[in-house]
Amino acid sequence: MHKRPASPADLPRSVPIFPLSGALLLPFSHRPLNIFEPRYVRMIDDALAGDRLIGLIQPLDTTEESPRGRADLQKVGCVGRLTHWEENGDDRYFVILEGVTRFELVSELTVMTPYRQATISATPFVNDFDREHGEEAVDRTRFLKMMRDYAEFGEFDLNWDEIEKTGTADLVNFCCMVSPYGAREKQVLLEAKSLADRAETLIALAEFEMAKAGEGAPVLQ
Repeated sequence: MHKRPASPADLPRSVPIFPLSGALLLPFSHRPLNIFEPRYVRMIDDALAGDRLIGLIQPLDTTEESPRGRADLQKVGCVGRLTHWEENGDDRYFVILEGVTRFELVSELTVMTPYRQATISATPFVNDFDREHGEEAVDRTRFLKMMRDYAEFGEFDLNWDEIEKTGTADLVNFCCMVSPYGAREKQVLLEAKSLADRAETLIALAEFEMAKAGEGAPVLQ
C-alpha cells in the first residue's frame, strides 16, 4: 500500500494533471468525483496502478469544465491521493481524492498518454503537510459567527455538535470547498498564504454575498 506523502520529498517529480474548473481541493480535505471521460478513466487506471496521486488544477479559461488540448492552466493546484474508488458501470469511476498539498506547476511534459502530465514543486507549501498548521492564528469565534449567519441566510441546518468537535483547519478548509463561489474565488481561497488568510477571505465573501442580497441586488456568483 502506498503511504500518504509526508513531505515534498515524498512526492514524485511529475504527476497526472486533471484540469477542472471550479473544483477546489485543499490539504486533508476530501473531494468526490465522477469520472467518465475516457482520458480520465485511463488516468485513474494508471494512478491506481502507481502511486495513486493526481494533480487537480483549474484551467485559466473557465468556460469549459475540463478543456481538451493544452489549454493554459493556473500556476497553483493541489495534489490529491485516491483514497476510495468504485467502478460504476462500463468505463466509469466514482472516486474520492484526499488533498495532500498544494503545488506550483513547473512545466508540462510531452507525453503519449491521453491525459496531461506535469512536473510540480510542493516546496513552497511545506506547511500543508502539517494538518493543524496556522490554527492558532484563526479567529475561530469570528469564523463560527459567519457560519451561523450564513446558515440563517441560506436557511439550512448545520450539525453544531460535529462542528464544535472539528479542528479549526479542517473546518475552514471544508467550508471553503463546499462554498458556492465561482472558479476565480476558489482559486483565491486555494492560494491564500495562510489558514487565517483563507478564513478571512471566506468570511469576506460570505459577508459580501449576504450584504448584496440584503440590498436586493443579485448574489455573488
